[in-house]
Amino acid sequence: MENWTNAKFCDVANLVLGVILLLSPWLFGFDTGKITVNAMITGVVIAALAIAALAAFAVWEEWLNLVVGLWALVSPWVLGFQGTNAMTVHVVIGAAVAILAVIELWMMSQIPPRLTTGR
Repeated sequence: MENWTNAKFCDVANLVLGVILLLSPWLFGFDTGKITVNAMITGVVIAALAIAALAAFAVWEEWLNLVVGLWALVSPWVLGFQGTNAMTVHVVIGAAVAILAVIELWMMSQIPPRLTTGR
């Protein structure tokens, strides 16, 4: 791939984080039920947004990443699984995804992406 930017590295990191969250019920032995379903759905959404961002950049993807990252961060309290190994995984991955989204949004505000193709 050509033209690798810091934003693309953030997207690759989000892809890895999404896959880890998707697989975390088996990697870390979560209880079945809402914790596993939340990890799987949230992980798939994070990974899908990362793939979409790598394929074709759009600002809305970063805003959705921020929202999904914040959901992963607060979901242990909303769904009631605080104090578990699953909570640690959700909080760490959620915080990382949200921070990466904020970094990408900040980078875009500093150097707006080109919307037209070069000659």
